[in-house]
Amino acid sequence: MTQRASLTGRPVSRRATLGLLGAAPLAASGALAASPAGAAPAASPAGPPADLRPGGAFDRFVAQLAAEDAFSGTVLLLHRGRRVLARSYGMANQERSIANGPDTAFALGSITKLFTAVAVAQLVQRGTVSFHGTLGTYLDGFPTGIAGTVTVHHLLTHTSGMGDYLQSPGFWAQAATWGSVQQAWDGTMAFVRAGALSFPPGAGHAYSNSAYQVLGAIVAKVSGRSYYDYVREHIFRPAGMTGSDFFTAPQWRDDRRIARPYSSQQSAARVDALDRHIFVGSPAGNSFSTAGDLARFTAALLGDQLLSPVYTRLVLGPKVPISPPPPPPGLPPQVAFETYAPLAVLTGGKWAVGHNGGAPGVSTDLAWYPDSDWVTVLLSNYDLGMRSAVAPVKALAQKLIIRP
Repeated sequence: MTQRASLTGRPVSRRATLGLLGAAPLAASGALAASPAGAAPAASPAGPPADLRPGGAFDRFVAQLAAEDAFSGTVLLLHRGRRVLARSYGMANQERSIANGPDTAFALGSITKLFTAVAVAQLVQRGTVSFHGTLGTYLDGFPTGIAGTVTVHHLLTHTSGMGDYLQSPGFWAQAATWGSVQQAWDGTMAFVRAGALSFPPGAGHAYSNSAYQVLGAIVAKVSGRSYYDYVREHIFRPAGMTGSDFFTAPQWRDDRRIARPYSSQQSAARVDALDRHIFVGSPAGNSFSTAGDLARFTAALLGDQLLSPVYTRLVLGPKVPISPPPPPPGLPPQVAFETYAPLAVLTGGKWAVGHNGGAPGVSTDLAWYPDSDWVTVLLSNYDLGMRSAVAPVKALAQKLIIRP
């Protein structure tokens, strides 16, 4: 579950959407909300550039990766809410000869953090959670030095000092014994509660899966619902994400709609890595979704259907400057910010916003580009060893969308 990443049912002005980041996230026409796989591109008067259209440089690049067995999954490009390019390659299930397709559900890795952050913001909007409320206000069982100093703001921006429960000694040995959703939840929380802070809250920045597990626990405690039910009812359902869920390991194994994870981390050959995942995903990662559903989520989020306009702007606005990722070749240096979930990157005066995810057999990226009205959804059930299967695909898409 590695670090990352208006489409709307009604028209939204370009000025309004750029305001979401002081010049950030995207808007679109109602075409996407009705059908993410919509009709022909109807973007600017000149239309999308040839390199991003079917048969263009991006399309050829992904096809070549797939031909080399370096990419398996789905790519979806949308401009102003209309589909420009949709492709699926490879096998969702090699043993059963099931191909990936537009309706295949992929494990998302850390893109799930977007859902968790929106759930928290919904509770803030209702007045039952505060961004500057301390962890101990909502949850029991944490040491005083953590409960009284770590805030929701710290948790959302990866400035809490919390670490990564996935790296805790003994975690995977325990996780292998969990056979229910409740066991996985309680077991994970036990490891999170036992973790120490690596720096005082607010004094540093370190990407934290533990922080987002805590945020999910706050959602559950305050709402009186399980975290999973809350996200289903308040995010998936209103966004029209009918193919999305938190599937369990048995469902992942047996459901023909779900892409199995194929990893090459343990050997030169790519192997099914399902046994290297927890029984069920968490607020930090590994919900499941389709490319079309992620487009619907983006539409609902940026179209103010999940939060009020004020809270959408608040959640997506830059909060903490961080060390930027290296830019794709040919692009200028980047400036990066944590928001309340997505990563916001400014390159050559243009914004790229979103989140990615990675795990054994999982490589994903969701991004929107407000200055040019693009959305990119990249989902793969390959990880290419320690390198993200979607990283080169994302790099080319970003380079073609954000041109100097």
